Amino acid sequence: MTLERTLPSDYYSAPSLFALERDRIFRRDWICVGRDSQLAAPGDHLVIDEAGESVILLRNQAGLLRAFYNVCRHRGAQLCGTDLPGGARAGGVIDGKYLRCPYHSWVYNLDGDLVAAPFLSAEDADRDEFALYPVGVESWGGFVFIHLTPEEATPLATLLGEMPDRLARYPLDQLQIGRAIRYDVQANWKILAENYNECYHCAGVHPELCAIVPAFRNQGGADLDWERGVPHRPGAYTFTGSGTTNRLPFPGLNEDEQTRHKGELVYPNFFLSLSCDHAAAFILHPMAPDRTIIDCLFLFAADEIAQPDFDPSDAVAFWDLVNRQDWAICESVQRGTQAGPHRHGFYAPMEDWTLDIRRYIERKLGLIS
Repeated sequence: MTLERTLPSDYYSAPSLFALERDRIFRRDWICVGRDSQLAAPGDHLVIDEAGESVILLRNQAGLLRAFYNVCRHRGAQLCGTDLPGGARAGGVIDGKYLRCPYHSWVYNLDGDLVAAPFLSAEDADRDEFALYPVGVESWGGFVFIHLTPEEATPLATLLGEMPDRLARYPLDQLQIGRAIRYDVQANWKILAENYNECYHCAGVHPELCAIVPAFRNQGGADLDWERGVPHRPGAYTFTGSGTTNRLPFPGLNEDEQTRHKGELVYPNFFLSLSCDHAAAFILHPMAPDRTIIDCLFLFAADEIAQPDFDPSDAVAFWDLVNRQDWAICESVQRGTQAGPHRHGFYAPMEDWTLDIRRYIERKLGLIS
């Protein structure tokens, strides 16, 4: 049997290739950045850093999501995130209605239009010409995605493919963040994606997880049915240490979804794992060839969060253990792929899904020999 090769080793470490990925992938495709519930009211905003760019994500006065590059059209100062010493008046979102530059006080509305420039007339500054640089923004299932090159963007639905249909019974857009953990992982983002996309490693790396889902041990995960969902051990039905919880299952799930676990990966930076009572979402932020920030959001039904005794720690603690096991082994892979004689690895037959990352990179970069 001839095993398929992985990406060449330098794809996990070379600064030049990381820069190319930023340009051809993260600046030219939809990337997940958070939940729309983090911007609940008009005027709410976040400043996010993605692919080396600073972006203002906000909700406008009509309640719609908008996103712009965090740069004033006048002289290039950042609109948000600048703290001036002393009593100077800073910029940013003002009164929930406007964006004001901290440098020369040019003012924009929350749709990015220039509405005021001190001491300049309409003849001096054509307001249509000085609108903020737009960033594409769409949402699905309560998750917000941005596109840094909106003039090239296809609809988000094209990227998501058949996933929304597969998950149609999960009330994703109604779930709320019950807990969030940010991880700083010393590994390339592609190593993390490869790891998420296979369970060949589960028996050795995740004994606690396999105690809840014995199917992860079987034949290296070769026969897992992710579309139907992966069964838990008898008596277990969710990702907690006991496999049970006092939380009710989401209403409307079919019989399989009430007892099986589902997982999805949307390149380049979004992983989603679903139990009957909660979801764990992983949003990857590649920072360097050997460093990735991961925001892990634990999502629960609003009715459960509203309970006075709501405690997500049974799911969060279990996931945190599994996550830290994954990050540790991925960091080991990152170090190991830099060994002098190592030119590439191999994919075993049960890792066919992991080949997706190689095919994805080849399509996006066109550089695989």
